[in-house]
Amino acid sequence: MKLYSYFRSSAAYRVRIALNLKGLAHDIVPVDLRAPNGGEHHGAAYRAINPAGLVPALEDQGQVLDQSLAIIEYLEETHPDPALLPADALGRARVRALALTVACDIHPLNNLRVLRYLKHSLGADNAARDAWYAHWVMAGLKVLEARLASESQTGRFCHGDQPGLADACLIPQMLNARRVDCDLGDLPVLLRIEAACMALDAFRCAAPENQPDHTV
Repeated sequence: MKLYSYFRSSAAYRVRIALNLKGLAHDIVPVDLRAPNGGEHHGAAYRAINPAGLVPALEDQGQVLDQSLAIIEYLEETHPDPALLPADALGRARVRALALTVACDIHPLNNLRVLRYLKHSLGADNAARDAWYAHWVMAGLKVLEARLASESQTGRFCHGDQPGLADACLIPQMLNARRVDCDLGDLPVLLRIEAACMALDAFRCAAPENQPDHTV
């Protein structure tokens, strides 16, 4: 397997976590999103791999997959053990909802291309851009906190006592929040789950600072 990745991409980060949780050997192929001319992802070489021009992309068995949650679902179907989704339908629906709260409600609003548009096309200065970022990150994280705090299915991790899809999505978003100095003190459940995750090699090894392109 080859994972086309950028060390700071939270979408790539969540796939790295999933690969590690499943113990799947893979090669990281860095794609520099901050390279000249808008980043390597806009270049012809990478567009030939992933026409969407986004990371991550996963190459497996001669095929290239994109979209982080689709990639993780593919890994779940082709390598079901250990499972990242619960065995029961209600549990799977809950975990997917938690993951989608991050992937659909929070992450798109602090994606690099959105932040670039705010700054370069709409004229937002750095302070305004970061305020946008922080507002939407915290709005989504507070929803997750309230839900995880009130639901009995929450355990050591987002769902029960084994890490899964929802945790793989949560951890990169917590890092994003810290990048703009969000105050996470009112999110005790998320902080507790984050600590449990980061005690595991699968999460630590997937972290941006442990990637081959982390100095870019």
